[in-house]
Amino acid sequence: MSDDDGSSSKHRDFVQSLERGLAIIRVFNADRPRLTVSEIAHVAGLTRAAVRRFLFTLTELGYVQPHRDGYELTPRVLELGYSYLSSLTFPDAALPHLEKLVAETGEASEGAILDRGDVVYVVRVPGTALMTISVSVGARRPAYATALGRAMLANLPPAKLDAYLETVELTPMLPNTITEPQALREELARVREQGYALVNQELEIGLIALAVPIRDRRGHTRAAINLSTHIGRKSVQDLRDLAPKAQQAAADIELGLRHSVSWSD
Repeated sequence: MSDDDGSSSKHRDFVQSLERGLAIIRVFNADRPRLTVSEIAHVAGLTRAAVRRFLFTLTELGYVQPHRDGYELTPRVLELGYSYLSSLTFPDAALPHLEKLVAETGEASEGAILDRGDVVYVVRVPGTALMTISVSVGARRPAYATALGRAMLANLPPAKLDAYLETVELTPMLPNTITEPQALREELARVREQGYALVNQELEIGLIALAVPIRDRRGHTRAAINLSTHIGRKSVQDLRDLAPKAQQAAADIELGLRHSVSWSD
């Protein structure tokens, strides 16, 4: 488009000059870290005269700087995204990655935090099956009987884990539920070693789930995500085979939360 192109299809309050200024910032990337005026004009679809005016303004504002015969971005452009990153919460950051995980596996995925010995579900993406496990955002379940809870309990500091095991009442939810403190401690040690928790029909009949921890930038476990399904859809081994996908989703979520104010200690 030329510098004089109209935008009759856009709202009358639409500021086209702002659109074009942002377009110039977006033409820079890892493959194009430094560009001439002509190159920017070609990629952005603007005239060279318009690009020069925008570059002058962006230089004055500190977002770009001249370099030899071209221009490059300055670190100040990071401010444009930092406000968004710093405001992200765990559900915000987790949702797109859980959606991707569900799309790849066909199974439901939830995210939860640990609160007073319970897991509290804070984000959920249902699976593709018509029959899915019944759980809603805000629901609470005993941590000891869930994969999500065990993924978090296993990574508590020793003193906090001891305090939990001394006070929790291990009520049998189903015949498979672990109800002996020492057996639970051994299971949590196994979870810690293998990097994920897997629960086979300890909370609900037919429910199997695999969960992995979500850590902050200091390495402290703050939440967990899972994959949950019915034993009729996948075997325990089938679910175990999906652990790498869940761990990759967790790593992506942790990366997204690295600069979140709500995720800092």
